[in-house]
Amino acid sequence: QNDAYRGFLRKHYDPSPTGHDDRYCNTMMERRNMTRPCKDTNTFIHGNSDDIRAVCDDRNGEPYRNGLRRSRSPFQVTTCRHRGGSPRPPCRYRAFRANRVIVIRCRDGFPIHLEENFIPPRP
Repeated sequence: QNDAYRGFLRKHYDPSPTGHDDRYCNTMMERRNMTRPCKDTNTFIHGNSDDIRAVCDDRNGEPYRNGLRRSRSPFQVTTCRHRGGSPRPPCRYRAFRANRVIVIRCRDGFPIHLEENFIPPRP
């Protein structure tokens, strides 16, 4: 595995979360070293890492704009948003749960970036 993929997993992958609430976000953001300074927004993808990797090819992905890939199937995600105030710890986050498609950038068949700004269209 390459460093970029390991970084992606550290920032965005949590296979079996314990809750999806604000406490989860506060704990995970600190545990994954994203609180010095407080990162504004971060999304954790839950489930199987092989399913996420499959977005990089045609098993579970399709081309999206600017060389990105969009998943064909939805993923359970928790998005943590900083509540504002000081960017210095202690950081306080609000949790938002969703089941949605994800948009990622891949390199050599591995996810290396999650497009945080992607908002899926309403059905």
